[in-house]
Amino acid sequence: MNVSLRDWLASGWLVEHRTSPREIADLLAVVDRDLANSQAAGLSPDWRLNIAYNAALQAATAALAACGCRAGREAHHYRVVQSLAHTIGASPALVARLDAFRKKRNVGSYERAGAVSDQEAGEMLALAEQLGEKVRKWLRTKHPELLP
Repeated sequence: MNVSLRDWLASGWLVEHRTSPREIADLLAVVDRDLANSQAAGLSPDWRLNIAYNAALQAATAALAACGCRAGREAHHYRVVQSLAHTIGASPALVARLDAFRKKRNVGSYERAGAVSDQEAGEMLALAEQLGEKVRKWLRTKHPELLP
């Protein structure tokens, strides 16, 4: 575990977590399901973004679990998104884009219908697909024991 994640554990932002190949497989199955479901006909852009965002969140959760951690309850989504820099070595630009979509999702889910455009929903889907592949590649390289 890298120094930053240890610091996050010490601060209470993360808690130690022992994962298993089954948990990782289940999380990746949610990623695949949500990537497919976010493209279902008839969904509003708000929901397409929300579902694609969840795919990305579960991919990030799998990476965090592989590092022996899970996010605490406070600011859970924020911590999972930010952890990508310390788990898979995601670029600051990728983390910033996903965090912007996290905020956009909150508006569309809790505050205002119609806050998401078709273009934004498509961009979130592309980002989720990219992140899912990055996490899978990272797992194959760094934690092959967690894959079937």
